[in-house]
Amino acid sequence: MSTLGGNKAIVAALGANLGIAITKFVAWGFSGSSSMLAEGVHSLADSGNQVLLLVGGRKSRQKADTEHPFGYGRERFVYAFVVSIILFSVGGVFSLYEGVSKLQNPHPLDVPWLPILVLLVAMGLESFSLRTAIRESNLVRGTQGWVQFVRHSKAPELPVVLLEDVAALTGLVFAFLGVGLTIITGDPIWDAIGTLFIGVLLVLVAVVLGIETKSLLVGEGADTADAVSIQRAILSGPETQKIIHLKTLYLGPDELLVAAKIAFDADNRFADVAAGIDSVEARIREAVPAARVIYLEPDLYVDPNRRQPPTDAIVIKGSE
Repeated sequence: MSTLGGNKAIVAALGANLGIAITKFVAWGFSGSSSMLAEGVHSLADSGNQVLLLVGGRKSRQKADTEHPFGYGRERFVYAFVVSIILFSVGGVFSLYEGVSKLQNPHPLDVPWLPILVLLVAMGLESFSLRTAIRESNLVRGTQGWVQFVRHSKAPELPVVLLEDVAALTGLVFAFLGVGLTIITGDPIWDAIGTLFIGVLLVLVAVVLGIETKSLLVGEGADTADAVSIQRAILSGPETQKIIHLKTLYLGPDELLVAAKIAFDADNRFADVAAGIDSVEARIREAVPAARVIYLEPDLYVDPNRRQPPTDAIVIKGSE
């Protein structure tokens, strides 16, 4: 996936969150609403997250060097994982702390209409950000459902922004209900409950983000469809007899490593094997364009079910 669509969604989210954070803090300063404070910290944390995603995308484009011979593509995974930690520690934990504090020391809202106005404006801005993220995601998610897209996307930026925007809109609804019920009933405990709901929501989103980005950091291979395409590309020509083993690994969201040991006819000349490997590589790249790093090892396949010669006549051959 190109990073262009992801960057558009990130920039849209960053602009929205910076504006929202400022207005929320102003509303908290005048009203004293803990929900507004929690939402202000949430938007500020989201803004920092988007900056980190942009930095990760820039760093991932560094050229490979002797220290990192496969390049820096995984920088995008690292920064997405850091985003999940920040969302948990700054947004979620702080909101839970503020909610508990407000439960213990409740106080009425001052200027109660201001938080409502700010929340309505924030919902409009967050909806714009979410619409941008959905539009850019639709360009790359194909026939996948939204859950599958978030779980299986190798480019972390769009899923991260999608989850952040959904969490932000849901958090705004919690804050709106908390402030609204506080105004209607005159009981500030509803404001505290809304803050606690925001904290729980952010922690849950952070856990989901952490789990998904951890999987990318550990190392994911090609999905089933791409793996099948690679196998077909290897075996579709006359050069190869069998795939002895095949392994794949994403070096970055847009770069797939393919390593395979493939069986060639024992009567082939070295020049024929070399030409055959070139042909196989070309077919793999055509079938799966993300397969940019390919290592193919030619070998002779020995059927394990074939009747073996006497033990003293066996020639031991190293594998892998």
